[in-house]
Amino acid sequence: MKKADYSLMYVTDDRITDDRLFINILEASLKGGATIIQLREKNLDTKAFFRRAKKVKCICKKYEVPFIINDRIDIALAVDANGVHLGQKDLPIAVARKLLEKDKIIGLSISNIQEAVAANHEEIDYIGISPIFNTVTKTKDLERPLGLDGFIKIKQISTKPMICIGGINKENAVEIIHNGADGIAVISAISQARNSETETRNLKNITCQTGTKK
Repeated sequence: MKKADYSLMYVTDDRITDDRLFINILEASLKGGATIIQLREKNLDTKAFFRRAKKVKCICKKYEVPFIINDRIDIALAVDANGVHLGQKDLPIAVARKLLEKDKIIGLSISNIQEAVAANHEEIDYIGISPIFNTVTKTKDLERPLGLDGFIKIKQISTKPMICIGGINKENAVEIIHNGADGIAVISAISQARNSETETRNLKNITCQTGTKK
C-alpha cells in the first residue's frame, strides 16, 4: 500500500460555488498544513468538475500534497489524481483497483462495525469513518453519529488506517487523535472559518501534538 500522511484531510466544500473563493480557501488550507486534499463535488456537471479538478491538481502539486477525488473514478483518471475516495454505493473496490494504477490511493467510507470488518478484506489504503459527530455539511443518507465510543469499537477491529470525519473541529479533534485515529477530515472547520489558513494550522498542530501516525 502507498505511504501517505492522513493526519489532516481537507474535504472541499461543494457549497462554495464562487470559483475564486473556492481556490483561495483550498490554497489557505495547504498553506496551513493540510496533508491531503479530497475534492468533493456533488452538484457540478462532469465538464465543470473536470475543470475544477485540473485547477486543484495544479495547486496541490505546487504544495506537493496529494489530492483525491470523491466518488468519480472517471474524473480521477481524466486528471491523473492521486486516488479516489469511495462510498458504500460506489463501484466495488476490486473494480476500482483494476481501473486505477497500483500506486493510487483508495479510501472507503464506513459507518458501522459490519462495514469495517468487510473493509479489512479490501485492497484499500484507509477507511473514512463517518459521521463521528453531528454535521450539517453532509446530510443526505447520513447515518447516526457514531460518537467517540463508536469510533473506539471500530478501532478495535479494523486493520486499516482510519480517518474520522463528521462534525470535527479543534475542540473535539484531540480526543479522536488521542484514541488512535490516523487522521481527521474536515470540511466546515476550514471552509467556514474566519481565517482558513490559521484554522488549518490549529488543527494540524493538534494532530502533531497528540501523536498522529505519519
